Amino acid sequence: MKNNKILSLLGLMMKSGSLTSGESLTEAAIREKKALLVIVANDASANTKKLFTNQCNTKNIPLYFYSDKDSLGHAIGKPYRASIAVLDKGFCEAIKKQLDLLN
Repeated sequence: MKNNKILSLLGLMMKSGSLTSGESLTEAAIREKKALLVIVANDASANTKKLFTNQCNTKNIPLYFYSDKDSLGHAIGKPYRASIAVLDKGFCEAIKKQLDLLN
């Protein structure tokens, strides 16, 4: 049930323009200090996970490993996505609350 709520929130964020996805756009959002939270797919490569772990730790941005590339992509209307950056504070708090319930 929580899984569906998180994926639904991601879809709403995409429609409102409150997230960016894909490795290069997520990196840019982190670099430009626009990312408030980053989600990386559990099945992303080890290099991708390490890259975002290092960048998020450096910029003090919360990082979550969640779901798989196909599910994340489908939730936002894309074929697949390994990384997503949340750009809106309200949505950030809502998604963080749901992700924290899983841990």
